Amino acid sequence: MAVNKDTLEAIREKIKTFPTGPGLYFMKDSGDKVLYIGKAKNLRSRAASYFQPASDLISTRGPLIAEMITKVVTVDFLESPNEVDAVLQEARLIKDIRPPYNTDLVDDKTFPYLEITTGDDFPGVYITRKPQPKGSRLFGPFTGVKDLRAAMAVLQKIFRFRTCKLEIKEDDSKRRFFRPCLLFSIKQCTAPCAAKISRSDYKKVISDLTKFLRSKRSVILRQLKKQMAEASTALEYEKAAMFRDRIRLIEKLDQRGTPGEHVQPEVFAADPTEAIAQLRDILEASEPVRIIEGIDIANISGKEAVGSLVKFIDGKPFKNGYRRFKIKTVKGIDDYAMIAEVVKRRYKYALKGEELWPDLILIDGGLGHLRAAQKALEEMDAPEVKIASIAKREEDIYTKKSSRPLKLTANSPARKLLQYVRDEAHRFAQHYHHILRGKKLFGEES
Repeated sequence: MAVNKDTLEAIREKIKTFPTGPGLYFMKDSGDKVLYIGKAKNLRSRAASYFQPASDLISTRGPLIAEMITKVVTVDFLESPNEVDAVLQEARLIKDIRPPYNTDLVDDKTFPYLEITTGDDFPGVYITRKPQPKGSRLFGPFTGVKDLRAAMAVLQKIFRFRTCKLEIKEDDSKRRFFRPCLLFSIKQCTAPCAAKISRSDYKKVISDLTKFLRSKRSVILRQLKKQMAEASTALEYEKAAMFRDRIRLIEKLDQRGTPGEHVQPEVFAADPTEAIAQLRDILEASEPVRIIEGIDIANISGKEAVGSLVKFIDGKPFKNGYRRFKIKTVKGIDDYAMIAEVVKRRYKYALKGEELWPDLILIDGGLGHLRAAQKALEEMDAPEVKIASIAKREEDIYTKKSSRPLKLTANSPARKLLQYVRDEAHRFAQHYHHILRGKKLFGEES
């Protein structure tokens, strides 16, 4: 290990101050750049293991990590409330900032959800990595799909919900002639497909399942523990083991995040080809709208304001193009002025010919935010560039051609793409602002 002796000692002393709970640790170089992100059950113990005198990192962690350690000058940490949160945050941060020595979690793979299609007459329950855009309730994301599938099988035995993809309508009179599948015979489904249960009774099944997933599940767990104890007393050890495994699987349902806190924007993306074609027509662009840059601002009471910029190429995130900006010139709460600052700082390089202009600049906000960005570009004597904004709630889309918003349907590919860019910019800004606020873990754009 070719780390400077004084640097090594300083790192070891710093790690001694780390908490012993779960969280993330960050290996950083002399330029304050994050080289590697890892998760740990015990932050102090895990981080210290890299810098022990007797550590043989080549054999235990591999040559890539051994090389990385020679460049580390400091280590930082971020505590997590639990191990599940650490797993989800690690995946998100690695996707966001692409540390050079992280080889896992940099692909487009996402964590699964448990989805209940509440918009259907007879809702189905599914494990999915691509939820419906609307008309469903999500639980998760979950950190392990294998345990989720096993838990799903246990839940189906208890609640008897459907997992098929059939389109089942309450007013379909032919249902009573339909032959249900094997799951009905083994009492793992109530067979709404064959009109074996009314819509109101099936709705109660789904309501009970939803309450169960939202609650501590104490009633069913007590029942299963009682059955396990009774089987064990009767020397029915295989049966007792079955109940034990069911208890473990149901408890594993708590190993999940929430759709709001652990956002996976890529999960809800539209078809890129359709979106780009439609966007070109809407914006009346002479060329395809291939490069989109989204800008957002995050601040709490005007303090520690941060601007974010995300880049999309051909409808997909280009993470190497993501940037963040610590607001320098604006005091207090003034989103318009902050937007203008980020625009000027970002596009001064394009103005010099050092970077390409995007095909579309998308601002998170309404007409006022759009006008602020547009004015900043005019003050820079910027060339003609497409610019738009998208406001939350009503999802109104503004362009500089008109003060009246565009109203696109909820399933419009172009609207979905703009929402994806906007949500990604918002999440990227909020992620740094709220989760990493107070810790200088990453550099910022000048």
